[in-house]
Amino acid sequence: MGGGGGGEEGNNLEFTPTWVVAVVCSVIVAASFAAERFLHYGGKFLKKKNQKPLYEALLKIKEELMLLGFISLLLTVTQNGIIKICVPESWTLHMLPCSLKDKEEKKSAKLTEHFQTFFSFTHIRHLLADNEGEGHQPTAAEKLGHCARKGKVPLLSVEALHHLHIFIFVLAIVHVTFCVLTVVFGGLKIRQWKHWENSIGDGNNGTPDLESTVTHVQDHAFIQNRFTGFGKDSTFLGWLKSFFKQFYGSVTKLDYVTLRLGFIMTHCRGNPKFNFHKYMIRALEDDFKKVVGISWYLWIFVVIFMLLNVHGWHTYFWISFVPLILLLAVGTKLEHVIIQLAHEVAEKHSAIEGELVVQPRDDHFWFHRPHIVLFLIHFILFQNAFEIAFFFWILFTYGFDSCIMGRVRYIIPRLVIGVFIQVLCSYSTLPLYAIVTQMGTHFKKAIFDEQVQARLVGWAQKAKKKGLRGDNNGQSVQGNAQVGAGIQLGQVFKRPSAQEDNVIVPRDEGHE
Repeated sequence: MGGGGGGEEGNNLEFTPTWVVAVVCSVIVAASFAAERFLHYGGKFLKKKNQKPLYEALLKIKEELMLLGFISLLLTVTQNGIIKICVPESWTLHMLPCSLKDKEEKKSAKLTEHFQTFFSFTHIRHLLADNEGEGHQPTAAEKLGHCARKGKVPLLSVEALHHLHIFIFVLAIVHVTFCVLTVVFGGLKIRQWKHWENSIGDGNNGTPDLESTVTHVQDHAFIQNRFTGFGKDSTFLGWLKSFFKQFYGSVTKLDYVTLRLGFIMTHCRGNPKFNFHKYMIRALEDDFKKVVGISWYLWIFVVIFMLLNVHGWHTYFWISFVPLILLLAVGTKLEHVIIQLAHEVAEKHSAIEGELVVQPRDDHFWFHRPHIVLFLIHFILFQNAFEIAFFFWILFTYGFDSCIMGRVRYIIPRLVIGVFIQVLCSYSTLPLYAIVTQMGTHFKKAIFDEQVQARLVGWAQKAKKKGLRGDNNGQSVQGNAQVGAGIQLGQVFKRPSAQEDNVIVPRDEGHE
């Protein structure tokens, strides 16, 4: 038998039957090609359905898998070099995920099992057979490893390197899976709003009623549902209401109709029949391709979290509250943006003519940047996937009773928090994000279809090239292109002027 100093059973490739090698290679290659074909036909299906954002997200997943393959290859190639890096044993006695007492108990249990096996008749028979077949017995020096002969220990053992390899793979797969599940279930929730869009178009042909009867602002249903009544300076009640609102009926039909009208009157007044729901779905799919990937800064968080996994700190229990707190903060903020929109109208005007129109602005978001919300959702989904992936990795690698798993009273809350985050993000936070982030100062590029986006990019590139060539008419050509684009877009996307404002009775500044 070819077991070396590591004590592992089996032969190396030199003494492995060729049929075993062929079978294993065939299975691995077949599984790899099956996965590649599945992604290929999935991409063709998405392109056929004109789902370009989802297709680009699929390409992002393929990039992540390619990165995983490179990491796997790198770990395999450098494995022998890593295990030959020797360090003093005292260096490995600090910041352990399990205590040294657990290590001694585990070593004692293995030693007892070894002696029981050693004195069994079957093991003795195998030893006699091996002694007859082998002419050379390894010396004591040969049994010692490379670092043991120097009186040191390896920086990372082969087994630990293999387990780390598995963890990286599990983390990437779980993250992609959780992102897909979140967008799928959140998308189902958002697609339920389609009948609201259709009912608006069927009711008034998509044209806002801006010249009907006068309505007192305080009597409007949207203001009554969202306005706290204590003025803008007293925000505690508004934040408290926003916190609880995210758990039930986060977006109502009245919210959708009001926010939709505010978007249309701000960004595309010239196109009152604009399909806001379709645009919102395109924008969400466009953002999904950014969330599904694992960015470099997320890998830094992985390293930090694994560094802090020290025995007695219960780091993964406390870290599980980070995505929960961030998710509740994001949901509360998005709900509070709607309340702020209602406050603005209620504080500026006492009555309006026709429909109530809110004014989207970046000032309602953190640091005046709506895209920060997407970054936080990305981090929340990744951190939650990290927690769940770490649990399953420990479960299938070391077992539920492993010291690194932690105590049951810390495991159960982590799993409950993970499930809660996944459900709340899918059915509340993501739909809120899809509609509330449209209440910024600027609209997203998904407002244009692919043909219009391509034309705009083409105009910009041509104008830039002519300007860089030093063409005498470069500036005029570029200006003409921008003016032409502005004229065409202005017919569809037109901001309301002061004369077009539908407010007829301004509110007194001192009135509460």
